[in-house]
Amino acid sequence: MSSKWKADEVAVRWFSIPDLRAAIVEETQKNIIEGHPAVYDQKTAIGPSDDPWFFEIIERGAFDGCDFDDVLFTVNHEHGRIPLARSRRNNANSTLQINLDEKGVFIRAVLDVERNTEARSLYSAVERGDMDGMSFTFRVSEEKWDDMDKPTPTRRIQKFAKVREVCAATYPAYLATDIHARCDQAALENARQTLENVRSALENEKNELEALRLRAQILAKR
Repeated sequence: MSSKWKADEVAVRWFSIPDLRAAIVEETQKNIIEGHPAVYDQKTAIGPSDDPWFFEIIERGAFDGCDFDDVLFTVNHEHGRIPLARSRRNNANSTLQINLDEKGVFIRAVLDVERNTEARSLYSAVERGDMDGMSFTFRVSEEKWDDMDKPTPTRRIQKFAKVREVCAATYPAYLATDIHARCDQAALENARQTLENVRSALENEKNELEALRLRAQILAKR
């Protein structure tokens, strides 16, 4: 059973792709952080690790046409702090550069480690390997749900409307562990509500079809 819907949620996802890295650009001596906050074709369980609500897959092309005009770079989604880098229409002067490649979304953040102690601490943590995960905050515009008749259906994100933020993450477990449920309960609840909305819409659709079927039977007997 397959159902296709459009969504307009704001959500957070964490990835455990260990490619977050720190480096110094030799020609400019700038300290940079690079990595992938979002990747294609990775089937991930959303919800409690022992009983996930649904699986989620980002399809190739899902970021085509996505709004990357103003994206912040933070640590662990600490929105109350000054961003460590920022993409302004992704122009050459932005301290955060965003590109799409074969793996997914690739970011390159230039950090001011000389004048910003938080940037220096992050650079050190990434360089040492103490922090190696990434996360991103996004809004979906189009999705497809498969296997709705199964206990754990699959959500395929086909189009992103907006990416608002990318961040370096201490625990890159993609919302699968209890610690993420505690530290980002709002995002976890958002994911659960997404599934409930789809199930409710499907049930309403079934009821409407049943009502039309009964009406057709009554009219046929006249």
